[in-house]
Amino acid sequence: MTKERDFDVIAVGAGFAGLGLIHYLREAGLSIQVFDKASDIGGTWTWNRYPGAATDSEGYYYCLSFSKELLQEWTWSERYPGWEETHRYMRFVADKFDMWPHIQLNTEVSGAEFEKDKGLWRVKTAGGSEYTCRYFISAVGMISEPNIPEIKGLGSFSGPCFHAARWPQEGLDYAGKRVGIVGAGATAVQMLPVMAKTAESVILFQRTPNFVLPAVQKPMTDEWEKEIKDNYDEILAKCRHHVFGMAFDSPVGRTVEDTPPAEVQKIFEEHWPRGSFRFCFETFDDLLTNADSNKAAADFIASKIRQKVNDPDTADLLTPKGYPLFAKRPPLDHGYFEAFNRDNVHLVDIDEREPLQEITEQGIRTTENDYEFDIIVLATGFKAYTGAVEKLDIHDSHGVSLKDKWQNESASIMGVCIADFPNFFMITGPQAPFANLPTSIEQNIMWITDCIVKMEKEGFEVCTPTKEAEEAWSDHTAEIHAQTLMAEGHKVNSWMMGANIPDKKPRVLIYFGGADVYYDRLRESADGGFPELKFSRIAG
Repeated sequence: MTKERDFDVIAVGAGFAGLGLIHYLREAGLSIQVFDKASDIGGTWTWNRYPGAATDSEGYYYCLSFSKELLQEWTWSERYPGWEETHRYMRFVADKFDMWPHIQLNTEVSGAEFEKDKGLWRVKTAGGSEYTCRYFISAVGMISEPNIPEIKGLGSFSGPCFHAARWPQEGLDYAGKRVGIVGAGATAVQMLPVMAKTAESVILFQRTPNFVLPAVQKPMTDEWEKEIKDNYDEILAKCRHHVFGMAFDSPVGRTVEDTPPAEVQKIFEEHWPRGSFRFCFETFDDLLTNADSNKAAADFIASKIRQKVNDPDTADLLTPKGYPLFAKRPPLDHGYFEAFNRDNVHLVDIDEREPLQEITEQGIRTTENDYEFDIIVLATGFKAYTGAVEKLDIHDSHGVSLKDKWQNESASIMGVCIADFPNFFMITGPQAPFANLPTSIEQNIMWITDCIVKMEKEGFEVCTPTKEAEEAWSDHTAEIHAQTLMAEGHKVNSWMMGANIPDKKPRVLIYFGGADVYYDRLRESADGGFPELKFSRIAG
């Protein structure tokens, strides 16, 4: 700590990013304090406590990699750890590396403004406290701010009604209860099969069906654990050099276009039971860019849905139509489709057959029926990438709020900084890749740490991201995005384009040029002295 400021760095969010920042910045000799409004560390894995909540990346590389000792010491119990285990892991990290003194919980940041004459950020909390720092960092997570749709009568339901990401921290007994789930994305896909086992009934209200891939959960064995720990350097290298930051082989050197149809089906069949996103990334290299190739994969997935769901009408409703694979982010399946074969599970199509009208005191009313429930869960997604950062109420050096700046376009420089916001950094902000998050998080942290170290060593007090660099990155991101089938996401209200938020037009939120290419760009920027930034000293 220094006399002119409370901390060198203040960060918001005590999840993977917050813990990673503590490690790297403390190693660089900087003082850092991490604020989080939750009552515990964990970020996503503190808030998301709904039944079935688990990682979609395989646990052994969904982790921090800065310590070889940590990698060898911690053992995951299964392929996709549930929220409880991931949360235990994060507490283990904080304990092992004595991070708790740098974390202040139950502290919500309510505003932050940059004071140009001092080169400091003044950070305010909801409790009325103020702190100053040279560098202010958003580590809030790109999928952390719930999206609560404007549904008539939302507050009128007599029982528990909440967003899945705000599942009651004390738990909720749903056994023998009538449950309504609004939404059919990744959260509902994980939640439904678990709740259906003990609930009296579960009715899921679906707007858009998803291309759901098999997870194929399995326990960790001694043999598998040894194989992982003996090869961690190779595993992490694969993550660093993969287009989505995962420990997969890519590219595989084949395309659907150049493969005989019978061989295409054979390759799909071979990879389907392996589970995870390997079906997408270890089959063919052109699924994201070639419409015909994408359709071949989509048709294969549709055939699997029809095989799993007994009722043909329900299977048809659960089968995506009119949009390509990856226009929406595909969830992983832990028994989702099979759950619809249960007598106590029912699907309601609110897109065409039964539009949702309102929530009543007793339940949910559609144009055709009144459904009575004991519990209603809103699995309605998130204000991805921008929502949680905007909620910090940040103002730039001219007094302009970030929310206003991002109203029409969520522009950034590599998702780590924003023009006209000096000494402000983000972890996986808009226009960063959507990839295995811990890998991207650590790459971002290393770039930010290198930038701050440069400033400290060379006596600079302010770094201002330039408008020219922001425009160049945004144009490049948009150009890449237009070459992929993700560009059709606006047709199905995809959160990957912010199209699920009514008051904002769809925009390019994700860099799809490859996480590996993006990591290279970060490294080139750091090695080149951060040409995207203008460095200066405070006059006087």
